Amino acid sequence: MNKSQLAEAVAREARLSKIDAVKALNAFVKVAVEALRGDEKILLTGLGTFSTVRYPERMGRNPRTGAPVRIPARRAVRFRPSRTIED
Repeated sequence: MNKSQLAEAVAREARLSKIDAVKALNAFVKVAVEALRGDEKILLTGLGTFSTVRYPERMGRNPRTGAPVRIPARRAVRFRPSRTIED
């Protein structure tokens, strides 16, 4: 399901116009991105939790040459589904 399909489904379910559903979906994405950039968690009951994880810098190996390679530190988004989805 892509963004426009999700907006259509939300519009049908909430009995909104498609334009209002797209606006709401865009607002949610904007707020979620800002919250995750600020290291906040987003808990959506019935769906799951979005959070950020920090991975430290580490050394790895180039699989082709075997030469050591520095892998820089990074931040990633983690999603943990609720029990409703897991069951």
